[in-house]
Amino acid sequence: MKQLQFEYDNSESFRREVKKLSQWSKTIINSAVVFDIYTETLDTNKIAEITSVIGDEIPHALYRGCSTNGNIYQGDLSKSETCIVCTMFEYPDTRVDILQYHLTGENEKQVVAQLDKEIKKRPWVKAVEMLVDIRGMSMTGFCNDLSELDESLKIYGGGAFGPDIDDRSVYVFSSAGECSSKAVVFMLLGGKDLHIKTTHITGWKPLGRELIVTRAEGSTIYELDGKPAYDTYYKYLNIKNDKHFFSNTLEFPFFYEHNGLSILRAPIAAHSDGSLQMTADVDQNVKARIAYGDPWTILNSVKTSAYKIHDFQPQAIHIYSCAARRTFWGDEIAKESQPFQSMAPTSGFYTSGEFLRTDGSVNQHNVTLVVAAMREGDPIESEKTDFEMPEEIFSGKVSMINRLATFIEAATEELARANAKLEEMAVTDGLTQLYNRAEIQRRITVNLEKYGEQTALIMLDADNFKRVNDTFGHNEGDNVLKGLSAMLKRVIDETVGEKGKAGRWGGEEFMIYIVGENASKAPEIAERMRAEFEKISFPEAGTQTVSLGVTAAKADDTTDSLCMRVDNALYKAKKTGKNKVVVV
Repeated sequence: MKQLQFEYDNSESFRREVKKLSQWSKTIINSAVVFDIYTETLDTNKIAEITSVIGDEIPHALYRGCSTNGNIYQGDLSKSETCIVCTMFEYPDTRVDILQYHLTGENEKQVVAQLDKEIKKRPWVKAVEMLVDIRGMSMTGFCNDLSELDESLKIYGGGAFGPDIDDRSVYVFSSAGECSSKAVVFMLLGGKDLHIKTTHITGWKPLGRELIVTRAEGSTIYELDGKPAYDTYYKYLNIKNDKHFFSNTLEFPFFYEHNGLSILRAPIAAHSDGSLQMTADVDQNVKARIAYGDPWTILNSVKTSAYKIHDFQPQAIHIYSCAARRTFWGDEIAKESQPFQSMAPTSGFYTSGEFLRTDGSVNQHNVTLVVAAMREGDPIESEKTDFEMPEEIFSGKVSMINRLATFIEAATEELARANAKLEEMAVTDGLTQLYNRAEIQRRITVNLEKYGEQTALIMLDADNFKRVNDTFGHNEGDNVLKGLSAMLKRVIDETVGEKGKAGRWGGEEFMIYIVGENASKAPEIAERMRAEFEKISFPEAGTQTVSLGVTAAKADDTTDSLCMRVDNALYKAKKTGKNKVVVV
């Protein structure tokens, strides 16, 4: 695989270069010649000039391209508005083909179905690299449909953009179609000797507490934790809803889990109703956190991923990087792309969205850098290239924002643990560590509504407990109650597991509910509890006994009627001799 990159100046100079390529291609073995054309111009006439030259000089060459928010040339941000990359595949078995389709929300399923049909005609396909216009279109359904393609296929690519992020005018084009918005270009790559490795890099880290997306529709988040979504940015970050909103929030996109993957979503605008317009769809009812961007942290992530690509021994690297990253970095954007150039020729563009298949699912990313490395043939250890990344970046001095973020993260985790402990204490009896009365009663109500007649209660009372306290003291009385509680937990775990729970009803009284198919076993479980407790010998009080009442729910039962009936059953057990089980 050989690759040459050009910064386009004019048609005449480009034609001279392509003539040279044409002559060169005739002197070496090549199975395919592909031109990638990335441009910040929205003048389609200039694209026609470029593609005309390619068609004239190398008629069999394939080409594809799109409008961009900036181009990556030799791993750096290009100073030219148009960059052209020519890749010559050298192995005879390597195959490349290009398809182009009109794409809208209404025909996305048909497009993927047609793509699947074309791939099945070409059993050599290993990867699908796409350029797509995503502006004004939800890509969720499209990504879901792409995920259904043969799981062995690598799928990746980027969304076309324009030099002005607020301008909706974008286009894609290829040797299989005209310059067009509302379109997608698929490049099919494969062959037994072609190898492709993909990865993605964010570097943004979650910060602060979790927020629930309580209301969202498509790419609009209306509410977080039941409040207008914009309030989060104003309350925690003091970001005002003005003309600087987008640039101020770039460092703080949302971070959440989607398809088992950490995904970033950046807000691009805040509306008057307090909703946030995101760069892509966000699921409702997911947990999200604000993430922070810090150059030191981002470059550490780049370094980690770059080493994995380096071990692959690439011969060419394609980068699809979010335009938000370019805005974030400004003139220093090459810091995260230049290291890849030290391994292999690196090209790409700044996108409106990035796509990558991971663990079977195709995901739309934002504020992310997607990397696709290619190689023909097996790696050759003797030809392994050096990997260069300025070490002064990692001199050991951690940035201030990184230190503050680490502090906030640790404090947030401590607070979350403390809150969890408080929540647990609110529903737990301090002595027995069982549920307290309010919580066990609440759970009985919830489970009665869910399981109906497949609900049973066991009510238990320690016999002659006042005599234990009066004779041996309250400490020994507490030991008896704790021993009883431990036995209840053990028997429930061994017989019904999560389908049963115990709580302290008051004093020496306990309530147990059993639900599901095991509810019918409540009488025998109660008898086991009685027998197990009788075997326990306490240091001073010796052996003790319990009385138990059991009842099963009826069709018209309420929590009160069910509890009253089991209480009556316990009363009968106490009045008729104690140390027994009574079922009513």
